[in-house]
Amino acid sequence: MNSELTEGLYCSSTTNYERFLTREVKIGDLLLGGYNPIRVQSMTTTDTMDTAATVAQSLRMIEAGCELVRITAPSLKEAQNLELIRKEIRQAGYNTPLVADIHFTPNAAEVAARIVEKVRVNPGNYADKKKFETIDYTDLSYEAELDRIRERFTPLVKICKEYGTAMRIGTNHGSLSDRIMSRYGDSPQGMVESAMEFLRIAEDLNYYNIVLSMKASNTQVMVQAYRLLVKRMLEENMNYPLHLGVTEAGEGEDGRIKSAVGIGTLLEDGLGDTIRVSLTEEPEFEIPVAKALADRYTHRAGHQAIPEAPVWPINPFDYTRRSTSSVMNIGGESVPVVVADFSVEAPEKPANLFRAGYAYSVPLDKWNIADQACDYIYLGKHSIDYETPGTLGLIQDAECWNPELKNSYPLFNTEDYISDRFQKSPKMNWVRMDLSLLDDSLLQRIEKDPTVVLVVETSNIHGMPELRRLFVELMLNRLHVPVIVYRHYQITDESTLQLHAATDAGGLLTDGLGDGVWIVNSGATAQQKMINQTSFGILQAARVRISKTEYISCPSCGRTLFDLQETTARIRKRTDHLKGLKIGIMGCIVNGPGEMADADFGYVGTGVGKITLYKGKEVVKRNVDAEHAVDKLIELIKEHGKWVEVPDSI
Repeated sequence: MNSELTEGLYCSSTTNYERFLTREVKIGDLLLGGYNPIRVQSMTTTDTMDTAATVAQSLRMIEAGCELVRITAPSLKEAQNLELIRKEIRQAGYNTPLVADIHFTPNAAEVAARIVEKVRVNPGNYADKKKFETIDYTDLSYEAELDRIRERFTPLVKICKEYGTAMRIGTNHGSLSDRIMSRYGDSPQGMVESAMEFLRIAEDLNYYNIVLSMKASNTQVMVQAYRLLVKRMLEENMNYPLHLGVTEAGEGEDGRIKSAVGIGTLLEDGLGDTIRVSLTEEPEFEIPVAKALADRYTHRAGHQAIPEAPVWPINPFDYTRRSTSSVMNIGGESVPVVVADFSVEAPEKPANLFRAGYAYSVPLDKWNIADQACDYIYLGKHSIDYETPGTLGLIQDAECWNPELKNSYPLFNTEDYISDRFQKSPKMNWVRMDLSLLDDSLLQRIEKDPTVVLVVETSNIHGMPELRRLFVELMLNRLHVPVIVYRHYQITDESTLQLHAATDAGGLLTDGLGDGVWIVNSGATAQQKMINQTSFGILQAARVRISKTEYISCPSCGRTLFDLQETTARIRKRTDHLKGLKIGIMGCIVNGPGEMADADFGYVGTGVGKITLYKGKEVVKRNVDAEHAVDKLIELIKEHGKWVEVPDSI
């Protein structure tokens, strides 16, 4: 694909915030897309046949601000019970639209479409199949399969037209059919084609009340798929609304950061009309997170102008890390680094470095270094008088840099760097700047100086795109200088800080931009440990630096066959020291081997009290008693040589 891409290829503008204008879809009394606000939604986790529990949970979700309530309908009986659930919610005084979530069962979809305001179908399993078989299709045999799907899908479309029911065609990366996988591979292109096939059938029947989604657990795949979908829609003169979500995001701060990296990256470019944050928690807890992500764009229009780029050298559909030179352990083939800011409160004692991942043992006179230990600390105008770990770099302001301080390097503003006012390091010199300072004189100096590491910052409310535009300028000038992404916030709420930082830094890292992150927050005190963990969480969510175990955990629904929150906590307690290992925890087979994406091991509910264990996408142990399943999972990890003993606590 041509690397010099035009700006408007997948969004209205990569520099000026503007919502991608989609067609308006009516879902009951709710209008979605067009000029309407970004809508937030969630999904019940109760058994759909338990009417009282499902209604009660739906009401809690609605009262938390949920604008669409999705309920699973895995078979005909659940679809029929939606009528009673809907009746009781309406009697409680709420008119919130209900969405039936359908997998595998066209007859359930056809019943639900007559009852609720919207149905969601997954092209990968609605009228298709997934047995992990590779099939050698001819064009003729492939068309025959499409004819079969058209025959199965058409009745639902006609019912939706008759009843005024909306539809989401929701592709999931992990559940692409064998047919799509055989022709397009496990790719964003396959995800898009899977949805487009169903969309063309609907349009042939003059049905347009449709929302599209491209969900994945891998944030890079998810972002690329949505962008490619918009590109394809523009090529075919379509503009359907987009439902955004990172599927199986997980729980706690990991789930929130991962969701923000994927969803936020797209929202920054004006893509997205409704969002669902998939957390392994009670669904009402998803709503404040979704609202915090959406609300950030309420007043984004009218931001400080960002110059448009003559060409766009970033390929938005395929991850490629920007090529940079190496300056010690920054840039080149090195993983992105993390900088901790101690400029306000200097680490006067070794113990002060604990919140940055370093623990000093006085009796042993040695340092213990955690997997999430920062790579550099910024001292500002301060210094320290004790021996630091050899892996830790120190940064001081250039005017007070002490060349005698071990592993220390100066930080310049652009004026002082160009004027040679202060002494420079022969190894590494950090230069702080923003887009407005990137002129010819600075570019020429950078080009000739192999010791420079740029620290880029912005005060623009549309900050991520402005920093991205700075990277574009470096690329157009063929400068391979490594770059640290610096963001300074004034936020009192910890969760909001994580969401904003994950969006701003993650949006760049997802496009291969950035050789490190440096996050500062002056809105609250005593947050350094959290900021350090957040920085590593962003790198992991963007898939550019793995520092801990990753849990691909579904958010639960009425199909779930065990307590996902409790089970995830038990598995995490036993395995969270297995750095780099990916474990899928799925409540049922519909979110089973495919939905686990690239997990190394899988724990999947296959019956009441029964678990099936996977190695990759292959079944290893079937129908294990839930009581012993976590132990069997540990045994499986050990059998494949992926187990390490729990390290000493630092």
